[in-house]
Amino acid sequence: MMSRALLIALTPAIFVLLWSTGWVVARYAAPHVDPLTFLTVRYVAAFACIAPFALIMRAPWPADRRSIVHTLISGALIHGFYLASVWYAIKQGVPAGISGLIAALQPLMTAALSGWLIKERVSVKQWFGVAIGFLGVMLVLEPKLIGGLSGIRDGQNLAYPIVLNVLGMLSVTLGSFYQKRFLATGDLRTITAMQYVGAIIVTLPLALATETLRFDLVPETFLALAWATIPLSIGAIGLMVMMIRNGAVSRVASLIYLVPPAVAIQAFLLFDERLILIQIIGLFVAAIGVYLATSKSAARA
Repeated sequence: MMSRALLIALTPAIFVLLWSTGWVVARYAAPHVDPLTFLTVRYVAAFACIAPFALIMRAPWPADRRSIVHTLISGALIHGFYLASVWYAIKQGVPAGISGLIAALQPLMTAALSGWLIKERVSVKQWFGVAIGFLGVMLVLEPKLIGGLSGIRDGQNLAYPIVLNVLGMLSVTLGSFYQKRFLATGDLRTITAMQYVGAIIVTLPLALATETLRFDLVPETFLALAWATIPLSIGAIGLMVMMIRNGAVSRVASLIYLVPPAVAIQAFLLFDERLILIQIIGLFVAAIGVYLATSKSAARA
């Protein structure tokens, strides 16, 4: 059986691997569902999986009003507003490269706000790692980024969805700080379940207002929903919350730099997308940046 120390050491890698599959799931499900409808069903399914388990295990639930409100707000920020804005922006035509680059701003924003919001010191070595990691992501996304910029030059009016995409990045960034500051204690099972209630409060009204609630009852939809619910909504999110609680927010956010490289590799293996030399170089540059930004020596520098 895997030792606890080994499991802790592998947690960042497992998180990145699981988190990166979200883009694959979105592409797989896109022909059969409306995005906000899918997210709402995903959150309901995640709650339906976690809540009974928490009840059976007699896990303590947030009891006072303040804890309940904090949990709902964190869920709305980390899940609801973030994914709703990203999925809506992509549906409105924001190219994947542009959306990925906006998501990659999260570690930069986190490092910039850490000292102000939670008094978390970011060392010079960490800042250097964050900058190197961002460069690596730009190299990985370069082919899609160039294509996306060309589309915008051709006359697409993407200002509004791009602004929403940026607001989504800010939402998950602030949600991470909120989680660290107000939910540092409490049972992760019940907190995670209630966070999905906060996400549903955001996405359900938006889906009702903007979509036809299309949800095709085909195998592809249910396979995508199963993966998005258990490995992603329960597994990856649980790991992220655990890492935020036990470590520095800026170091956890830096792991996001490894997501675009992981997505590029998965797209190459699953969808036969090209993986060119500049992207391969970007994979290694991003990995170096994450190592510099997350190493213990960087935190002490």
